Amino acid sequence: MSYVDGFVVPVPADKLDDYRKMARLGGKVWMEHGALAYNECVADDVSVGKRTSFPRSVKLREGEVVVFSWIVYKSRADRDRINKKVMSDPRLAHMMDLKTLPFDAKRMFFGGFKTLVSL
Repeated sequence: MSYVDGFVVPVPADKLDDYRKMARLGGKVWMEHGALAYNECVADDVSVGKRTSFPRSVKLREGEVVVFSWIVYKSRADRDRINKKVMSDPRLAHMMDLKTLPFDAKRMFFGGFKTLVSL
């Protein structure tokens, strides 16, 4: 079974191209270090729910879109090893400064998941 890191991020619509450039570089680096898959998806059919929803989860503001992302690894041990390499990769050093990111990192949420079913 695989292991997955998932992310939900609010991105200003006018910074989506900047986010895409950042994600392409991030994906390249993650894959080079051993991730099995890297996906970044922009919301297309997500409504604001009465209690919970993707927009509510990130306190989506006017002019923003939700981005849902996931990275697949062989195992949690691989994830931990790969992320250690990714976090020290000099190509991503500029992403460690939260002020320069094309999204509000304070409203991002993420976590690691053990695969329950994979078909």
